[in-house]
Amino acid sequence: KMLTSARFLLQSSNRLGVLAKPNASLLRSMGTIAEGVEFDTIAREWRCKWSADGDKASLAAAQKLLSDTLPTLKSIDGVKGVQRIVCGGCLDFKVITSLDAAKWGDFESGGHGPEPEFLEKLKAIDGIEEVETQTYTIMPM
Repeated sequence: KMLTSARFLLQSSNRLGVLAKPNASLLRSMGTIAEGVEFDTIAREWRCKWSADGDKASLAAAQKLLSDTLPTLKSIDGVKGVQRIVCGGCLDFKVITSLDAAKWGDFESGGHGPEPEFLEKLKAIDGIEEVETQTYTIMPM
């Protein structure tokens, strides 16, 4: 079954916690977006901008929140891994949770695990801005 890349990304991305949901039944059976674009992993990204103010206090607080949430994320059925990305130049803080595509529907229908609580706490940190989420496929090449 095929789904265009642009439609998949448009349906799957959202801003400030307003979820745009891709068709879960289609995603569960899908393994190809277009000819030659196959996947077996779907990732959910949480991202924000942090401030360098206060000796990077917002970054430290975001990391503590992630550290506290990590055991819950890693215990979710189908999770392949959790990665954190920090850019000191553009002040990005990103958390990427990768799941087996066959388990994605359950993760999505369950509200993306601890996402709502994590995002609420992240938004409450002084110096954190532009809290967003995005869903995409991810594959090693």
